[in-house]
Amino acid sequence: MQGRIQYLTLTETDMVWMPDLFFKNEKEGHFHNIILPNLYIRIYPDGGVLYSIRISLTLSCPMDLKLFPLDRQQCQLLMASYGWTTEDLVFLWKDVEPVQVTKNLHLPRFTLEKFITDYCNSKTNTGEYSCLRVDLVFKREFSYYLIQYYIPCCMLVIVSWVSFWLDQNAVPARVSLGVTTLLTMSTQTSSINNTLPPVSYTKAIDVWTGVCLTFVFGALLEFALVNYASRSDKHREKLKEKLKEHKKQWEMEHAAALEAALQEAGEDGHTFGMKPLVSRHNGGMGGDKRPCEIHLTAPRQNCCRTWLSKFPTRSKRIDVISRITFPIVFAFFNMAYWSTYLFTEEEEGKE
Repeated sequence: MQGRIQYLTLTETDMVWMPDLFFKNEKEGHFHNIILPNLYIRIYPDGGVLYSIRISLTLSCPMDLKLFPLDRQQCQLLMASYGWTTEDLVFLWKDVEPVQVTKNLHLPRFTLEKFITDYCNSKTNTGEYSCLRVDLVFKREFSYYLIQYYIPCCMLVIVSWVSFWLDQNAVPARVSLGVTTLLTMSTQTSSINNTLPPVSYTKAIDVWTGVCLTFVFGALLEFALVNYASRSDKHREKLKEKLKEHKKQWEMEHAAALEAALQEAGEDGHTFGMKPLVSRHNGGMGGDKRPCEIHLTAPRQNCCRTWLSKFPTRSKRIDVISRITFPIVFAFFNMAYWSTYLFTEEEEGKE
């Protein structure tokens, strides 16, 4: 430019002094050397030096999975001087675009929301060392987990309710349906946990799978209760029939004995006179001749009891109540679950 060289390009780092930069949270890393080492150095006339190198790093990022999969994770990139103290070497961020991110960046399960630059100087017994920090905020993509985990679990819970509409005497069908949905739900829960690191606290997905598993297990227990009530109803019907037979037999014997007694009394010529229980003198019980008035009030009818009275057996009533109770409780759980975790996610996003 105007007879002067714009900058010099070097590919050998040994010819220029370089700071001893290292990544504090690095786990693995490597340089790219195909076909030649991917690096260059530009030296400008004013003394400025630009050092560019291509490296791949695997960094440690402690995650808080309490809201998984509705969580946001903040990972850090820490760059510090290894041997030179701040008396000799100081790292500073550029004022304009200190970090540049490619525009077509695409991650399969995360979205990079923002990044924040800061300093992280550390003091040790050997001195103070300069450090740069980049905070990367990632939001987990929820659509994958909605399709793979949440919708299948919800469908399994609804399928378990089909047993409420089957006949109470269809024992093989209802047992096989309950056991199959329970085993499928258990397999789904174990597959979710296998993809995540074991943690000591409860995650949002654990609450969902745990409640869905409880609903499926409750549907299976409901059939056990229905089966017990059905056998109890049959036993009660048998007792009622026996009581009716005994009562009918007793009435027949009593009628025969009464008829025999009347015949004996007729043969002996005796008559039995019946005295009135209430004297009619002076209008009955007292002098007041007004007839007695009886006021009857119609009992209050409970709509639920009236509706349940349409189903004569207890087993049928349990099925009918379960058809309404299980969906309503599951709907309330969904309202509480999504409102709680989505509200918590919004608060974390604002922070």
